[in-house]
Amino acid sequence: MMHVIIYTMPMCQYCGVAKQFLAERGIGFIEYDLSKDHNKMAEIVSRTGRASVPVIEIDGEFIVGFDKHRLARKLGM
Repeated sequence: MMHVIIYTMPMCQYCGVAKQFLAERGIGFIEYDLSKDHNKMAEIVSRTGRASVPVIEIDGEFIVGFDKHRLARKLGM
């Protein structure tokens, strides 16, 4: 089973699009709101070198931004 985490912020329109994309395909995920979790924000910036959202982590690999085609490939779709 794939382990999917999405890191979001409330004002990010693509975060909502990414969550809908995953939900419509029956992909379960854990969500972290980086506006409320500053430790997670620091961790993501450290691990990705980027301070933008959404960040989607699939089995330890990061996709920064909503890249539908890359995301679908990584999910095996």
